[in-house]
Amino acid sequence: MKAAVVVFPGINRERDMARTLKLVSGVEPAMVWHADTQLPAGTDLVVIPGGFSYGDYLRCGAIAARAPIMDAVRAHAGKGGLTLGVCNGFQILCEAGLLPGVLMRNAQLRFICRDVYLKVERSDTPFTRGYNAGQVIRVPVAHGEGNYIADGETIARLEGEGRVIFRYASPDGMIDPNWNHNGAINGIAGIVSERGNVLGMMPHPENHVEAAIGRTDGRGLFAGLADALKRAA
Repeated sequence: MKAAVVVFPGINRERDMARTLKLVSGVEPAMVWHADTQLPAGTDLVVIPGGFSYGDYLRCGAIAARAPIMDAVRAHAGKGGLTLGVCNGFQILCEAGLLPGVLMRNAQLRFICRDVYLKVERSDTPFTRGYNAGQVIRVPVAHGEGNYIADGETIARLEGEGRVIFRYASPDGMIDPNWNHNGAINGIAGIVSERGNVLGMMPHPENHVEAAIGRTDGRGLFAGLADALKRAA
């Protein structure tokens, strides 16, 4: 799996992500600077990690979405290349037009940093083949603007096309407002593009992959990606 991690000023999860990708795939990912105009040749997976790109000025991800490297990311995704955005990366993908909707301030107007439970809605995507549909996983969140919002037509299309991949849920998998920590519409925690090759999600699966330091619920996402790319080779 040849992966590229995009780095913007203010991003602070790029090393966590790079460590996870190497841990799962055995291959060191390339670190790509925001001012670059091309991805490394042969890139299979582009990852935009979490953090606070450009200090979250204007709107979260708005400035990063207009960085030179994003033209190459759009081209990669346009050709069907796998693209993952986590937390600030999800915000950037929305601002770049690669995913619909926008991430707004959390419903309680507070920064949230805790483990949450996610219900995996589908297991037939490259991002979720390491899980079972209906499975509940526990992973961390750390964001102030994770409240996913879109117009009614967009939400209906996402739901109708099965593009909601992860939802905030209770430990037993119930979609309960009491477990929707940021107020996202329909408990949406992660969505995919129309072609299914671009995933944006607010929680951080890369931080729950090693038993030595905690849970491993996030490992399935990366192991599934590695397996999907291996099968496609």
